[in-house]
Amino acid sequence: MTGVDRDTENVTLTALLARIANGERDAFSDFYERTSTRVYGMVLRVLRDPGYSEETTQEVYLQVWNNAAKFDPKQGSPLSWLITLAHRRAVDRVRSEQSGSEREAAYGASSWYGPFDAVSEEVTRRGDTSDVVDCLGTLTEVQQKTVVLAYYGGLTYREVSERLSVALPTVKSRIRDGLIRLKQCLGVQFDG
Repeated sequence: MTGVDRDTENVTLTALLARIANGERDAFSDFYERTSTRVYGMVLRVLRDPGYSEETTQEVYLQVWNNAAKFDPKQGSPLSWLITLAHRRAVDRVRSEQSGSEREAAYGASSWYGPFDAVSEEVTRRGDTSDVVDCLGTLTEVQQKTVVLAYYGGLTYREVSERLSVALPTVKSRIRDGLIRLKQCLGVQFDG
């Protein structure tokens, strides 16, 4: 998708969200048609179960219907907002399947970043361009493994911890440090 196409898509999706906020069903239908494949694909990568992924995708669009008025284009693109909702909903689904103690330990795995993660916004904007791949190459090997497992592998921080046999706080630190390096490499503005 070219920059012009992406800009046109952002304008279109922003307008559709405004109409959805006013209760327009045809706008919701159009928004769903334009975005559902990407949302379902991201949810499926996290959940790895088609049935749960379909249910979770439906929940995401119910959330869109109920919260479209909360979208702020100053915070990020409509697609980034939607993917953030979907990712959080999918991770919540994973957590809800865990036992109570595991769920409590997993709480906050992604709570340190803001509602529109600047790195997610930039990666969504650039797609899988060589810039993103090159920037992943600037991370240490352990940072790269943890970031790739969490963001491309769809694992929760606890699952990354278990997969790598590393303490959960260590995984969180590696991911945080890796995302900071990615932000710097991609030229994304951030606080801290």
